[in-house]
Amino acid sequence: MSHLNAPQFKDADKARQYLEAIRWPNGPICPHCGSVSEDHYALQGKSHRVGLWKCKDCREQFSVTVGTVFERSKIKLNVWLQAVYLLCSSKKGISSHQLHRTLGLTYKTAWFMSHRIREAMKSDPTGPLGGTGKIVEADETYFGNRPGVKKYRGPGHKYPILSLVERNGAVRSFHVADVTAKNVWPVLLGQIDRKSHLMTDEAMRYRNIGKEFANHTSVNHEKKEYARGITSTNTIEGFFSILKRGLIGTYFHVSGNHLQRYCDEFDFRYTNRERREKIDGTWHKIGFDDQERTDIALQGIAGKRLTYRRTTSPQ
Repeated sequence: MSHLNAPQFKDADKARQYLEAIRWPNGPICPHCGSVSEDHYALQGKSHRVGLWKCKDCREQFSVTVGTVFERSKIKLNVWLQAVYLLCSSKKGISSHQLHRTLGLTYKTAWFMSHRIREAMKSDPTGPLGGTGKIVEADETYFGNRPGVKKYRGPGHKYPILSLVERNGAVRSFHVADVTAKNVWPVLLGQIDRKSHLMTDEAMRYRNIGKEFANHTSVNHEKKEYARGITSTNTIEGFFSILKRGLIGTYFHVSGNHLQRYCDEFDFRYTNRERREKIDGTWHKIGFDDQERTDIALQGIAGKRLTYRRTTSPQ
């Protein structure tokens, strides 16, 4: 049976109940004062819409969508959940044109929805990548064409993306102005635990900063060296293959103003991917399937209100 036949994808009221269960597992939380109480009560009069609550402390009214990327949207909540599921389950993304055709929306609405969902996918790092005994790979890739920059041989006219990936763990990507030591150092030092083993390619920009970590080894791609023992950047190259295929094959054109949100989208799916690990001769599922990934994205919708003006302007 199709996952999209689940009740929360077909009925707006079921979608509201589903979202309440995910966001409020221990009872309603007032977005105005942060109060968590079983004494908040649902307003059930004829003049009140279904799903409206009143806070017992600050006396303000609220619903499960207040203070989220769904707030004040005229799109039915079950359609929102369908869009979130499609974006979370499509390995290389799903274009706004495809969303507009699949969900029966205007293209402008689908484009705005997809950016709101990407905003919900944006992670709030709880700590640095790596740690004692762990490996973090760092590398950069390039995409698109920067307006007003003349094309020459090499990537100088493209948008640079710096990514860090912890083996068997999360990935974090950053749209940087240029891939120079000045721009790279703050990202690596701010995002990677100093006790980690850093792995990079032979680029000079990584040589000195590598001394800041417990260990730093590199491979020389210019000499066609792609792995030496455990040293490689193959994990991050694998992530780049998904990122570039999605940007080029699904989205085609992404402006520099919005590139970071697209990076956040691919980071989210990769970090919350489903994997299998062999334990005692038996393969076990680890990570998250499509529905679990969707639920994680729905948990991230709070506090990320995104208006159309903010969406269309530089971040």
